[in-house]
Amino acid sequence: MRLVVLDTETTGLDHTRGDRIIEIGCVELLNRRLTGHTYHQYINPQCAVSVEAQAIHGITDVFLADKPIFAKVAQELLQFIAGAELVMHNAPFDVGFLDHELALWAQSSRQQKISLDQHCQITDSLMLARAKHPGQKNNLDALCRRYGINNSHRELHGALLDAKILADVYLAITGGQTDLKLQSLPESVTSLNQLEHEQGQRPVKTDVGIVIRASVEEQAAHQRKLEQLQVISGGRCEWLTAF
Repeated sequence: MRLVVLDTETTGLDHTRGDRIIEIGCVELLNRRLTGHTYHQYINPQCAVSVEAQAIHGITDVFLADKPIFAKVAQELLQFIAGAELVMHNAPFDVGFLDHELALWAQSSRQQKISLDQHCQITDSLMLARAKHPGQKNNLDALCRRYGINNSHRELHGALLDAKILADVYLAITGGQTDLKLQSLPESVTSLNQLEHEQGQRPVKTDVGIVIRASVEEQAAHQRKLEQLQVISGGRCEWLTAF
């Protein structure tokens, strides 16, 4: 299953009044695992960035002056997201802007009008969050606090940064583990046989990654910890009694 988490930054809040996209950031996941494959592009909107928007993302007209216009990057964006389930936080906002840009591109290139839902299944993570946490704040910062996701490096909004944070948030909302990067062996280990030899463990390669069984020493330490909890809890350590 291929997911693409997408975020945009814009010149303002309303594409029907002339606001345009100035940044797009995408993060790819396969089978709920981050692949490290991303798409990131700044875009010259051919109009001014509003003062209010600039205060949110810090992107200026001067910075965007030498960036490509949307028509120059539309094809590569569509290729990146094609066939994926597209996850966005407050999807109607991003979809509205993207469909507007695609419509302008189609008009300028005299081709058939294109919409985002022709290329992707669209999922709104904000709607998922509201269903799971009704009556609570469900913006990205609030969800990071709720799920213990570190976003301390987010001083200003940025499309790629926010897409990376949203990927962790989406996995947390939907019950998956977060911060699972490319699955690989430790850097110093080059093979399963080396891992078994050096650590006394018997790793197993599966479809979802490497499974490393606990060593005899680790199992003994685990058992001692459970026995300590059994004493502290007055005989109510359910893990010990269940297994």
